[in-house]
Amino acid sequence: MRIGITCYPVYGGSGVVATELGRALAARGHEIHFIAYSLPFRLSKVTENIYFHEVSVNRYPLFDFPPYALSLTSKMVDVAKHEALDLLHVHYAIPHATSAVLARDILEKESRSLPVVTTLHGTDITIVGQDASYSPVVTYSINASDGVTAVSEFLRQETYDAFDVEAPIKVIPNFIDTEHFRRLEKDHFRSVICAPKQKVVVHVSNFRRVKNVSHVVEIFHRILQEGLSAKLLLVGDGPDRSNVEQLTRDLGIQEAVRFLGKQDPVQEILSIADLFLLTSGSESFGLAPLEAMACGVPVVCSDVGGLPELVQGSEAGYLCSLGDLDAFSKACMKILTDDSLHRKMARHARDYVIRHYDTHRIVVQYEEYYEEIIRKVTA
Repeated sequence: MRIGITCYPVYGGSGVVATELGRALAARGHEIHFIAYSLPFRLSKVTENIYFHEVSVNRYPLFDFPPYALSLTSKMVDVAKHEALDLLHVHYAIPHATSAVLARDILEKESRSLPVVTTLHGTDITIVGQDASYSPVVTYSINASDGVTAVSEFLRQETYDAFDVEAPIKVIPNFIDTEHFRRLEKDHFRSVICAPKQKVVVHVSNFRRVKNVSHVVEIFHRILQEGLSAKLLLVGDGPDRSNVEQLTRDLGIQEAVRFLGKQDPVQEILSIADLFLLTSGSESFGLAPLEAMACGVPVVCSDVGGLPELVQGSEAGYLCSLGDLDAFSKACMKILTDDSLHRKMARHARDYVIRHYDTHRIVVQYEEYYEEIIRKVTA
């Protein structure tokens, strides 16, 4: 198949999943055309069967804000025509689904078919889409798509609860390349980060308020107060970072906390981790803990959103009530102080990801869904 993919090319879950999906499809012989305003950050190498089409936005004095959605629509039409796309798969509802539906309708006037599949990832539904100024457009774009997927049962139900959506939504979870994400031999790196017997706790996020990174720091402070020697590695960056940095100073633990910023590949850091900690107030799926589990790292996470779907039944860690710092602290200490339990959870974590979330298992589901949508549209 010749498949167009549009995503946000920046550091973030939806862009990562879309890019990895495109790479996996290309490896299986499909021709993939990425359409975005810049090269997705995980497409840094020239790869067979993958092409990139940049959306350029012309700036006119008339426009205070350049109309990106319309420029994207025009580029989608152009690529679909000249590359003979069989299907267009867009990640994130706005403006990508809106532009895709408009592009499809333009092509229909020229007797060309362009089935549109929209994948919902999270904040496009839980936060942005529920803004009253966007909600009607999001609702229309989802209903007008030829196929719709969501990355978790939670997000599927949230979409139905928040919008007047009639379209069937298929759940296809996020996935991971378990050959790429695995525990690496990084003893030298670990020796640079911490003392020989220190435990390493890792958190990865975009440092938005919803991630509750301050809770991570407070929980880590409690761990230190229990007498455990440990280091906290905070990976990522975002608007709440300065507040979190100040909190480490206020608590007097700044020497035990390292801010590493945005890192790729993150698996090198996860390879020295003893525990992954996520206190987020909202997660539609939980790509960061999935990456940790693939690297054999036990996890402690909030019991919100799609996280229970990932963690429950995995025997890879614990779920705690949102904001219950005592419960989080106790769960972390239990894992970090019981070597036998830690080894068991680490083994279960990786095995569970391989069985349920490996790239090859999930990409087949997308291929089958593409074929189903194409048959439906062309019937």
